[in-house]
Amino acid sequence: GWCPLSPTGAQTTQLLVEPLWRPAVLWDRVTLTCQGSGTAGATTWYKDGQRWGQQGRDNIAVTETGTYTCERPSTGLSPPMTVINDQLVLQVPAQALLEGDTVTLRCRS
Repeated sequence: GWCPLSPTGAQTTQLLVEPLWRPAVLWDRVTLTCQGSGTAGATTWYKDGQRWGQQGRDNIAVTETGTYTCERPSTGLSPPMTVINDQLVLQVPAQALLEGDTVTLRCRS
């Protein structure tokens, strides 16, 4: 995974995905990890905007489609991560990309 910095240089909460491809697909046995400052194990998880799952854990195994976010006490709410269950999906690496970067796409079914 990666942990980008905000424009001010302060660390933000990030939601990392394994395997390292986006969009995440349910049949890949997706694991999400919440990364940010603050006490370890102080993570709050949300699915589709509602508190969800194992509160306090820094990583979760995803068993349902939906849009996930996590919150850490010192760095706030992460950007969302959507997990889908489509039969055909075009994926890109789950990393920060800049214009001009060479990127490998994969089409999976």
